[in-house]
Amino acid sequence: MSKVGHRLSHSRKLQKTKKKALTLAIAAILLSPATYSVAQADVPRGPLAQSDFGGVGLMQTPTARMNPYGEMSINYADSDIYRRTAFSIQLFPWLETTARYTDIRYRLYSSDPNFSGDQTLKDKGFDAKLLLNYEGKYLPQFAVGLQDVGGTGIFAGEYVVANKRFSAGSLGDFDFSLGMGWGYLGRRDNISNPFCEIADRMCQRETGFTGSGGKFEVDKWFRGPAAVFGGVQYQVPMPEAWGALSLMAEYDPNDYKQDRAGVPIQVDSPWNYGANYALNENISFKVGYQRGNTVTFGFTLNYNFNSAHQLKLEPAKRQASAEHVPPASMSDVDFDKLANDLLRESGWAVAHADLPVAQRSFDYERPGRDAVALEATQTRFRNTAEAVDRAARILADSLPEHITKYQIKEFSGNLGIKQHNINAEAYKTAYRGERFHAQTENAIHTTSVNPETAITANNNEFKNDFTWSIQPDLDQSFGGAEDFYIYQLSLKATAKYTLTNAWDVSGKLGINIADSYDKFNFLLDGQDTPLPRVRTRIREYAVNQNLWLDNLQVNYTKQLANNLFASAYGGYLERMFGGVGGEVLYRPLNSDFAYGLDLNYVKQRDPYQDLGFDDYSVLTGHASLYYNADKLFNGAFGNSTVIARVGRFLAKDEGIQLEYQHEFDSGVIAGAFAAFTNVSDEDYGEGSFTKGFYLSIPFDLFFVRNTKTRGTLGWMPILRDGGQMLHRSRPLYSQVK
Repeated sequence: MSKVGHRLSHSRKLQKTKKKALTLAIAAILLSPATYSVAQADVPRGPLAQSDFGGVGLMQTPTARMNPYGEMSINYADSDIYRRTAFSIQLFPWLETTARYTDIRYRLYSSDPNFSGDQTLKDKGFDAKLLLNYEGKYLPQFAVGLQDVGGTGIFAGEYVVANKRFSAGSLGDFDFSLGMGWGYLGRRDNISNPFCEIADRMCQRETGFTGSGGKFEVDKWFRGPAAVFGGVQYQVPMPEAWGALSLMAEYDPNDYKQDRAGVPIQVDSPWNYGANYALNENISFKVGYQRGNTVTFGFTLNYNFNSAHQLKLEPAKRQASAEHVPPASMSDVDFDKLANDLLRESGWAVAHADLPVAQRSFDYERPGRDAVALEATQTRFRNTAEAVDRAARILADSLPEHITKYQIKEFSGNLGIKQHNINAEAYKTAYRGERFHAQTENAIHTTSVNPETAITANNNEFKNDFTWSIQPDLDQSFGGAEDFYIYQLSLKATAKYTLTNAWDVSGKLGINIADSYDKFNFLLDGQDTPLPRVRTRIREYAVNQNLWLDNLQVNYTKQLANNLFASAYGGYLERMFGGVGGEVLYRPLNSDFAYGLDLNYVKQRDPYQDLGFDDYSVLTGHASLYYNADKLFNGAFGNSTVIARVGRFLAKDEGIQLEYQHEFDSGVIAGAFAAFTNVSDEDYGEGSFTKGFYLSIPFDLFFVRNTKTRGTLGWMPILRDGGQMLHRSRPLYSQVK
């Protein structure tokens, strides 16, 4: 070997030895208890700073910190070459989730101007960060995370990171972070990948993405070169009225040599510096100086989904009064006033009342001479427990003392949801404060509604009841070929004509107000797919109709037995399909599980004829399992529902759709779904499989009166034809859950 070759070999060995030594040192810091003893500082004021990628962090690097449970952040960051817009939710105290679009300013969406014009490339990304432990007196806070999973992998990376905060008293707080990254966060390659010691394949990481993208490429995680990163955030002491200011510095683990930005990215320094100013709990601004040559800026909007609330101007809950004298007998009760009080104060619309009958023995199926049973629909309160408590107070004040049992049979249409049984004697004892420590909720328990004894369930008399409403609606899509944001603002007129308790006719009309559909360059994309065009024709429906029929259908519902419900329907079921179908749902009371089955024969509607149909038809349906995940992993997934649907989809593909919902205390529901069918990635096209996210927002967050009405914001990153379900307007589970 020549002297030059010997020196190069020696240099590589020395460099490798230094990397291993650094790896051991970093691992010792990240994985071993700290040896110092410093009291944990208070959490800084204001919302935590977001990284440029979205999610709590510094600038280009994440930290182990987590926002408060339920915190939502909309973050915008501009670093010249990249402009990122991210949406983050602290879904659980231990899980942060982020969805992001990155505008790559020097790359076009496509090379065909007839397809996408001069729009720049928008890259989608999804992140998740998992908290491993909270910071203690000695141990730092640890987290592990995934960046840009399920996309094209341009910014894909993985990391472990630790944080420790120190207080300098009146001089402010210092929060130090130290981590190890792989993929996009490991390109500086300044540390040995510790997993290489376990298996040689962990030393290599393939570039690009598999198939049509959109997959979770687990086989790449924590593989290839690794890099150490870290930083410090200094909380500047200042009066609370001035907001909160923090200064930050970080060591960037990316050398930007492999970035697919369309132009070379110059790096003059691995150090980034910045400042984050929180004006209040909802608005923050950020500036930085990155790579030694680039000024960056951004802002963050924060809102907490869990603690969100709206002051209500509802009638105050009744309080017991020693001066109040209840009626002496049932003949003294003003039933019209009682019904009005129940509706006004507790939201219960009473359809039928079963009053005391002499010599009738009492059970929870039929009331006796000392019981009153009401069949009612809850019209306003999402919190049923509060509505029942309000109603029980009204009944305690309005009924004679000899009435010792109340029943409220809760109905949705003619479907009995639950029966709230109230021991009136025990309830009044607690309500009136006659016994120390007595609780009103202990006097209430719930059973099923028996349809055989319910008047509402069996009443098929003609009702001639007509209701209608008009409300604005915003349909929007992100990441389209011609423009990033496409929208349609419309009015939706909804009407329902109730024939009997079992039969009704319902419909919805859409009226276009404003849209940006003039930006469309095509109505049907040119992708070669063997699948029927069941959803990718949506543009044809959008541009050809300024007045359209969303749905118009006849509905029949029936409660077959305790906790067993059925429905049948026919007509124009949604904007793109019409036909007939039916559903059966079994929902055992107080069970974590419910079971459903729906079957539908539908034809595709003609987008060029308001009431016409195309030739395509399909038999579609699913067996569904609903699981209340509140008790899963000792309550770690509290207030969550998991739904699995197995069956045949609109494009005649077969498989399973998985859906997850989490409800915050405010009533906001964050959900996600994904469908996996027997369609290959190549046949499916871009995205590889159907997936989407949505927020269901209760309108009573915006009104001073309670309402059960909701609005939904949905987002599907890629709209393709595989894994698509029929949009049924009135699924049973949502009516009786």
